[in-house]
Amino acid sequence: MKNFYFYNSTKIYFGKDEINKIGKLSKEFGKNILLVYGKSSIKKTGLYDRVIKLLEEEDINIFELGGIDPNPRIESVREGADLCKKHNIDLVLGVGGGSVIDASKGIASAALYDGDPWDFYSYKVESKGALPIASILTLAATGSEMNSGSVITNFETNEKNGWGSPYTNPKFSILDPTVTYTVSKHQTGCGIVDTLTHVYEFYFSNEKSYLNDRICEAIMKTVIHYGPIALNEPENYEARANLMFSSTLALNGLTGFSKDFEGFNHITEHVLSAYYDIAHGDGLSILVPHWMKHILSEENTEKFYEFAVNVWGIEPEENKAYVAKRGISEVFNFYRTLGMPLRLKDIGIIDPDFDLIAEKSVKGETLGKFVKLTKEDVKHILMFSK
Repeated sequence: MKNFYFYNSTKIYFGKDEINKIGKLSKEFGKNILLVYGKSSIKKTGLYDRVIKLLEEEDINIFELGGIDPNPRIESVREGADLCKKHNIDLVLGVGGGSVIDASKGIASAALYDGDPWDFYSYKVESKGALPIASILTLAATGSEMNSGSVITNFETNEKNGWGSPYTNPKFSILDPTVTYTVSKHQTGCGIVDTLTHVYEFYFSNEKSYLNDRICEAIMKTVIHYGPIALNEPENYEARANLMFSSTLALNGLTGFSKDFEGFNHITEHVLSAYYDIAHGDGLSILVPHWMKHILSEENTEKFYEFAVNVWGIEPEENKAYVAKRGISEVFNFYRTLGMPLRLKDIGIIDPDFDLIAEKSVKGETLGKFVKLTKEDVKHILMFSK
């Protein structure tokens, strides 16, 4: 186990009706709040009215920025930062899924910066501070509610980049599984795939850590068990609760201690999204199984064997290569049962520019830590996912 630093400053309020605390918790940071949310779902479900009422009961001044896109745009971050500066905002409160929370982080940082917020996401400058950030999570997927990461898209430059700073962890996040009852089957499936992929990115590693691997396996098994239940019984509290906290733990630092972030799947998906504006979970669902199939070799058979036996419950046997392949087949099958796409054509990408995607994905000589992939490797994976 290699050296590591682990710290997470976000307070989590988990469970039914924990949203009732939002007014008092928010007031601790000041009276002016920027409420950030997506298109229309929180208004349709009544969550918007509930949050407004709780904030108004504490005499909080509410300013709003709605309409955040599933792949949040840099334009929204710019608009939100201007609102913060104009109204002397004390707290940026994101009510939504990862896209809304990611945008909130960018807004909170840009509010204390005089330049263009894309400077953060193009890695030109580091943030020197941010307004306090809080969130009410409505979709179990990205883990953004308990980490510093923020992914923003700039369609002018066809870039979708991830960035974070020591200042962008939410001060607190409220996780009420009941607000995810109305999440569609497709969005639920996307969240399941995203959560699993966050774990894969650390589990498939050349660094040895027995404890880390067992934590990763526990999260994966939980998601695999409760995912189909949530799809078939959307108001099953136990299923929604387990999915929600699994997605939080998958990317709050717990699965990543002593391990390197693998990278291929998220980096390549970001390139696909930047050009085709697809759902993040859809892109990952297509890439991950084909990546696994491509990289399986004699050198890493033991890891995939461990994955097959410990996560998917496949019976151990002497032919470890055979068991490893069965484990990868289980990934294909599971995503299929979720109704998730397994080919680019399933989401309307018929004739992608493989050379361009590979070029944008592989910035240096290779991409990925577990198995180093060349541009030709990336093209090969994409061709098989066509």
